[in-house]
Amino acid sequence: MTQRPPTIDPAAAARWARAAPADGSPWLHEEIGRRMEDRLQWITAEPASWADWAPLRGGLVAHAMVARRYPRATTFVVEPDAALADRTTARLAAPWWSARRWQGGNARFDALPDDGVDLLWANMALHMAADPEALIAQWHRSVAVDGFLMFSCLGPDTVRELRDLYARHGWPPAGHAFTDMHDWGDMLVGAGFAEPIMDMERIVLTWATPEAALAELRTLGRNLHPARFAQLRGKGWRGRLGTALGELEGHGDNAGRITLTFEIIYGHAFKPSPRVALSPQSAVSLRDMRAMLHRGR
Repeated sequence: MTQRPPTIDPAAAARWARAAPADGSPWLHEEIGRRMEDRLQWITAEPASWADWAPLRGGLVAHAMVARRYPRATTFVVEPDAALADRTTARLAAPWWSARRWQGGNARFDALPDDGVDLLWANMALHMAADPEALIAQWHRSVAVDGFLMFSCLGPDTVRELRDLYARHGWPPAGHAFTDMHDWGDMLVGAGFAEPIMDMERIVLTWATPEAALAELRTLGRNLHPARFAQLRGKGWRGRLGTALGELEGHGDNAGRITLTFEIIYGHAFKPSPRVALSPQSAVSLRDMRAMLHRGR
């Protein structure tokens, strides 16, 4: 099977995963989390437990919104990289007397239940994974039978203007490739999820200056392309880039402002009861056996 995505440097992806956000969760991630949380109104299932995957970067405000939607559910937090675990704990943990306990501050940071959680919430993480299929498989193991996954990520049209700008100037790629939502759906099914529903939207962001644009882009990710420029850039390059960004001026209401498009992909899928292929000898995990027996009753 061809590796997907084929343009991510695993070492660079690992460095990004360890980098703690300097000033809280990125604004765009919080906005996407707000829009994704609004989609929960269409799901009738009421989870008794849910887990937030990497909320420090995915969105602390969005975490609190989901916690308020399901006030009776047990909340778990999963911070995949140990380097961020302490900071995430400090931002979300709350003493018993604090009002933050009613705003997402009563989360548990221990291991997820053996049978998984009813909802796994993963905001804006998948597009930065060096091995997305392995990550989706990990999510599948974390979701309980009849539970569901909610996630969002960047799509292929993200910052297409910046990619074209780099190509026109003959510079190395501006960023790694992002995966199409149909491919995400195929990977979800391949991991064992069922009934994946995918949709997307485009959000246009504008900035008054190159400095403002670059400052926000740094909060959203890094260039993980293996063919990216391999050395340190100097002030001369920084000046040329700032000048070139002026070519990204928008039109109409965005005239005079640097304008970039972000394609946002949303997806959710359910985890069905496991099925065992018939053969002379079949191996079934204890967890799957319990799920099948429960479904039988």
